Amino acid sequence: MKFHFPKSPKPEHIAASDWNNWTWQLRHSLKTLGDFEKHFELSADERAAFTEGKELFNIRTTPYYASLSGGPGESIRQILMPQRFEIEEGSQQMLDPLGERKNNPAPRVIHRYSDRVLFLITDICSVYCRFCTRKHFTGQEQAFIRNEEYEQALAYIKAHTGIREVILSGGDPLTVGDAQLDRVLSDLRKIDHIEIIRIGSRMPVVCPMRITEDLVKILKKHKPVFLMSHFNHPNELTEEAAAALELLVDNGVPVMNQMVLLNGINNHAALVQALNRRLLYLRVKPYYMFQCDPSIGTDHLRTSVEDSLEIQKELWGHLSGLAMPNLSLDIPNGGGKAYLVPNFQTAHEGQTRHFTGWDGVDAQYVSPSADKIKKPLLGSYMEEWSHLKCGKSQND
Repeated sequence: MKFHFPKSPKPEHIAASDWNNWTWQLRHSLKTLGDFEKHFELSADERAAFTEGKELFNIRTTPYYASLSGGPGESIRQILMPQRFEIEEGSQQMLDPLGERKNNPAPRVIHRYSDRVLFLITDICSVYCRFCTRKHFTGQEQAFIRNEEYEQALAYIKAHTGIREVILSGGDPLTVGDAQLDRVLSDLRKIDHIEIIRIGSRMPVVCPMRITEDLVKILKKHKPVFLMSHFNHPNELTEEAAAALELLVDNGVPVMNQMVLLNGINNHAALVQALNRRLLYLRVKPYYMFQCDPSIGTDHLRTSVEDSLEIQKELWGHLSGLAMPNLSLDIPNGGGKAYLVPNFQTAHEGQTRHFTGWDGVDAQYVSPSADKIKKPLLGSYMEEWSHLKCGKSQND
């Protein structure tokens, strides 16, 4: 089956040269109640949310992303539009649900896992998604990290030789200009122990015109650079978004997608499979399907773990492993990721485990006895493994 991706509904009064320019999109972002009233017929609750919750989190969207939204209750509208539910007390409300502040050993550096760090090069996003997990940081309108903080962050990464991977985040790293991004990637590539660079960005979703030939040349120059996109709903996959993704992969930039399961927005197997099959068709690997973090103002957007597991189990066996993302939740307070999978094991007796598969097949798997288990020859790989585990010392 070949998929058709619809073109975004550009307003007639806007020139195509403007609409397709990413800097125009950012300059004309919708930020105020007045801006939104020009594009949407707001409900009373939506209008009230612009004033009642304005101190909780910034409000902003690109004209392009706003054009994809429908009426009240529509999925994309719920992602970009503030809601009165954001100010209600929920079952769990955390300003810093991932415990990033306690894993912040240097300015703009989050170091939770031994082999990799987050490097927050900006706190600006082109769209402030209502489910944002980093409300304690994002939206302070610092376009690019201050030079003093930048140098301190680089010094930390250089000093910790067990770090193998740097993930550029923020805010959205692709809101910065090409020259600034090129500088960051160049400086990271000068560090011998950095193998992989990732860029986490919603720009292919909310402003796909940011993916230009010039940007792709920069990413290609500093390979291997992985682009981590954040598509949450099949309606976000337009002709423009598809072209942006194909420009990346055609030029050797691997793209992997991280979605968040959102209550009343995408928490159904039909939507998850539709999104991920289309992404895979565009050569984008569905990577994570996250449980929504309990950040302040998101309780109405969180689905239950049971609901998420049911979605995953329904997809199991009907969706290619290439299209199946890893269901995961971040343990609050910096506990790291916990992977969630359907439990197919029905019994365990000694070396024998009994299973019932997704299609009802019952079978058993018998493990070899412990006395037959041998360790392989490791050679220099053991030293490499030991060094990797020491990437984050106890003193950090």
